Amino acid sequence: MNRKRVGILISGRGSNMAALIEAAKDKSFPAEIVLVASNVADAGGLATARAASIATEAVEHSAFGKDRAAFERALQAALEKHRIELVCLAGFMRLLSGDFVNRWPERLINIHPALLPAFKGLDTHKRALESGAKVHGATVHFVVAEMDAGPVIMQGAVVVRAGDDEAALAARVLTVEHRIYPQALKLVAQGRVRVVDGHCLIDGKPVPDSASLVPSA
Repeated sequence: MNRKRVGILISGRGSNMAALIEAAKDKSFPAEIVLVASNVADAGGLATARAASIATEAVEHSAFGKDRAAFERALQAALEKHRIELVCLAGFMRLLSGDFVNRWPERLINIHPALLPAFKGLDTHKRALESGAKVHGATVHFVVAEMDAGPVIMQGAVVVRAGDDEAALAARVLTVEHRIYPQALKLVAQGRVRVVDGHCLIDGKPVPDSASLVPSA
């Protein structure tokens, strides 16, 4: 089996990165994690990757000042050096330009802690609680130039419970993230995902609407 070469971009501890690494330990998994790169030299996830014998690169955005194009050229060079075919963002806290994103059409994947299109951006759990949302969750999507707006590959939902605070809700959503990100990467690496008119088809069928994902409790 020709496993896809995957690079993961992180900025911190990389818990979703760890979930992807764990899934890819199975030799039947269609993707191989060959690189973890970070814009923060001391990001905790780099040590986790090295412990798993995965190559790491630190491409510090701070070294480039306000020159985002130069930072992205260095990041692209690192990905090319390792012959990366698919890129997964896992807590990568830098907005990527359209120029960078357009180099990776339908090959750049992100996970967002909300049921997109709801709660794009930051502080998703706080905003979900403040809005009175009854259901919350996570979304894996292809990255496009507009933030958190790319075609949805997979979503997972949790019920917002009475008495939830941000920490409790975030913890349950994180469990969902760790489950759906490897599943979504597997589908993409297998070539089972196509984008038609801005929406993903899985094996030719539309991705289930988030409303259909409501858990029973």
